[in-house]
Amino acid sequence: MFKGQFGSSMVHMLAPAPSSALTWTRRGVQLIVGLAAYGIGIGLMVRAGIGVAPWDVLAQGITAQTGVPFGVVVNIVGALVLLLWIPIRQKPGIGTVANVLLIGPFAQLGLLLMPQQHEPILQALVFAAGLLLVGVATGLYVGARLGPRPRDGLMTGVHARTGWPIWTVRTGIEVSVLVVGVVLGGQVGVGTLAFALLIGPIVNVTLPLLRVPGGAPAPATLSAATVAICSEHGLALPDRLERERDEQGWSRLAGSR
Repeated sequence: MFKGQFGSSMVHMLAPAPSSALTWTRRGVQLIVGLAAYGIGIGLMVRAGIGVAPWDVLAQGITAQTGVPFGVVVNIVGALVLLLWIPIRQKPGIGTVANVLLIGPFAQLGLLLMPQQHEPILQALVFAAGLLLVGVATGLYVGARLGPRPRDGLMTGVHARTGWPIWTVRTGIEVSVLVVGVVLGGQVGVGTLAFALLIGPIVNVTLPLLRVPGGAPAPATLSAATVAICSEHGLALPDRLERERDEQGWSRLAGSR
């Protein structure tokens, strides 16, 4: 009898709680759906033909010079950025690796689904659809909380190692990427500006709505040093504080992809 009770207790202790299992399932599904939608959104914006985000300008330029499919280039660039995490001692999460693997193929799928647009009205509509899809997708996969994007990790890693302001690091990286992309033949236009101006506000709406809750309740206050240490070492912040950091700071990073 005692043995049976003990065995039952051990099974109960080792088995994940139903709520925890459901949360992890939601996070995984949300991550994959978000990355798939993000890739398709990129494909739509490329097909609009009025300019894309800086990193996609770079991918377009590399494709123009090499003939390698756009989606494959997106994968390669993401992997190279991830390698840059090594010297700055950043640790990827599951979502970081999934970002590198999945966005490229789904971007290529978006290119297959949507023909190239030439009429101004259709160009604007297709770009707007892609931008909104990317905004919702960002809320989905970032809200899953399974690891930062490669470019975000690069920016925060450089910031942590150098002490430079995050906006300075981001601007320096993105301007460099944009210039190289233009030189190689990538497309810059009104869409590039629209993406830079609008993606932050869109994500500031979608991320709080789609963020998966979790973590322990936060204390009333935590020092900036504590936040920095948790972020640098990949430690989980208390739920309320993490949510506030996401909602207040994401607009600085949301347009970086």
